[in-house]
Amino acid sequence: YRTEDGTAKAGKDYVETHGYIVFENNEARKTIPIGIVPEHCYERNVSLFVELGEPEEDQPSETSTEMSHPYSALAANAAHAFLYGSYSNITYNLVSNNIHHKREDELTVEEKVALEGRPRLGLVPRVQINIRESDEFKNTVDKLVQKRGASAVSVSTSSWGEQFAEAIRVNSEGGEGEEDGPAEAPSCGGYVLHILTIFWKILFAFVPPADMCSGYLCFVFSIFWIGVLTAVIGDLASHFGCTVGLQDAVTAITFVALGTSVPDTFASKVAAIQDATADNSVGNVTGSNAVNVFLGIGVAWSIAAIYHSWHGNQFIVPPGNLGFSVMVFCTEALFAIAVLLLRRSNYVGGELGGPVGIKYLTSAFMFGLWLIYLTLSTLEAYGVIGV
Repeated sequence: YRTEDGTAKAGKDYVETHGYIVFENNEARKTIPIGIVPEHCYERNVSLFVELGEPEEDQPSETSTEMSHPYSALAANAAHAFLYGSYSNITYNLVSNNIHHKREDELTVEEKVALEGRPRLGLVPRVQINIRESDEFKNTVDKLVQKRGASAVSVSTSSWGEQFAEAIRVNSEGGEGEEDGPAEAPSCGGYVLHILTIFWKILFAFVPPADMCSGYLCFVFSIFWIGVLTAVIGDLASHFGCTVGLQDAVTAITFVALGTSVPDTFASKVAAIQDATADNSVGNVTGSNAVNVFLGIGVAWSIAAIYHSWHGNQFIVPPGNLGFSVMVFCTEALFAIAVLLLRRSNYVGGELGGPVGIKYLTSAFMFGLWLIYLTLSTLEAYGVIGV
């Protein structure tokens, strides 16, 4: 047997394989193992083929005994009984006479019937094997299609024209792509939201399409624009705080933090709804903060330290209110972890979801931790409370 590419490609979708399968006496079924290459992205169902070759008999040796080839002798005796009404004394010497190498005109009737009992290839020597997408992944895509239409599955664009068309188009709030009728017209709120966000939509439309260079250009330019917008948001928040008389520490933990963390909040919400586990939604929060702390602070401070050291200076930044703020944050983080552990009990069953009362209680507790953090950090920044 051997595998053959269909829509599935060897090395990408499955492991190419070939070989032999040996059937022992009284065996009627064998399994051909084919390795499937796991993928972490959605892909349509693909197929490959398995082709069977002509079967080969296990040829006995010249010194084979009467037990070396039972099927040939049985077939020969059955042929003799069919032709003459009684079993003959044909034994396995039939095999020792090497009937496989005789010419057809040299074979007796019993030998011809015995050869008919040899294994042969069936009518379907080539079978198609389908590799299906996982049910969990497929259900997620089906929900998107049912809710938003076929456009919801198109997570990438192939040209700048599509991106600018999507940026200028006003999206309807509901009914888009529904099976029960045409899409609804955009509402008044949809037009207002479109006017408020059209600048950002057109700005992001300049990012190269995801189909170019396997998405690497899109990724690099997206990271670049995220950095630029984060710097702009930080400066705007600082100017706003200066205008209304807020200290930089308060501005950083309120406006700047909200501007950079709200996208993570919505990403965690989407992951909590679509994923079967809470890993992605909780891991997104811890992972984004890890990037902020280890890369956002570490890289920036390293560059500043290297720059000042190159010019013979020392890069020193006074802590200010950082110590108290970090202490409050770490303390509340321990309470948050304790809540997640308690939610793993049999009554709740997991970090997310659970009974309605428990869900609202947990949400209120987490929101309360955030308010306590803001309140204590703000009071300490203005000298109301001391450390």
